[in-house]
Amino acid sequence: MFGDAKRVVFLGDSITYSGAYVEFIETHFVARNPGRQLEFINVGLPSETVSGLSEDGHAGGQFPRPDLHERLDRVLAQLKPDMIVVCYGMNDGIYLPFDEARFARYHDGIQRLRDKCTAAGAKILHVTPPTFDEVKGGNPGYANTLNRYADWLLGKRADGWDVVDLHGPMNRYLAEQRVKDPAFFLAGDGVHCGELGHWIIARQILTHLGAAELTEVDDPQAMLSRLDHGVELLKLVQQKQHVLKDAWLTAIGHLRPG
Repeated sequence: MFGDAKRVVFLGDSITYSGAYVEFIETHFVARNPGRQLEFINVGLPSETVSGLSEDGHAGGQFPRPDLHERLDRVLAQLKPDMIVVCYGMNDGIYLPFDEARFARYHDGIQRLRDKCTAAGAKILHVTPPTFDEVKGGNPGYANTLNRYADWLLGKRADGWDVVDLHGPMNRYLAEQRVKDPAFFLAGDGVHCGELGHWIIARQILTHLGAAELTEVDDPQAMLSRLDHGVELLKLVQQKQHVLKDAWLTAIGHLRPG
């Protein structure tokens, strides 16, 4: 898992910035690989896109969505990652029905990101976007937009890209649970999932990287119970990550206010 990498960097939007899935991944890795030196650095940025698009009046007109490409060179130069885990898409369709021009901006942004990471010597692991829940989030048609974005990214496996399928399994899980309980949700606003949603993200990445024993583990508590001192370790990881992610974002710099 993670090969011979010494530093793994996570890039994404507010879902990545909130960080729970990164913390679950780090906790599992550290517990299963005592003594292995591997840094997990989260530099997700709320509101960010890889497409460079922003809707009119974003954030009440206070600022446009930040574009990853404004800071990507600095991320690579300062962090010098061996591996980058990338999850974009949720913001890139601007919460509108599918549009070919916006779609082209998304896959162009992903390709530019990939090219720069590869040129910097970093392995890149793509993750399809999380689920958008129209029941909670409104914006009719946007779930289909993300279906199209995820399908395109999965199709790049044919070109040798390493792609984690998060979108499909997360969609299926939400649908299955809603059959049992129509009030069930992963994200109260349709976008920002809670702990269970973050566990699904972490599980898809970890199983993709070889942790097959987690396939049927339904929640983070069950994962932690399998680890020596899992609960205590997670708390330590959380404390560290909460400090370091803001420190790194400040050091690298970005255009998002606040």
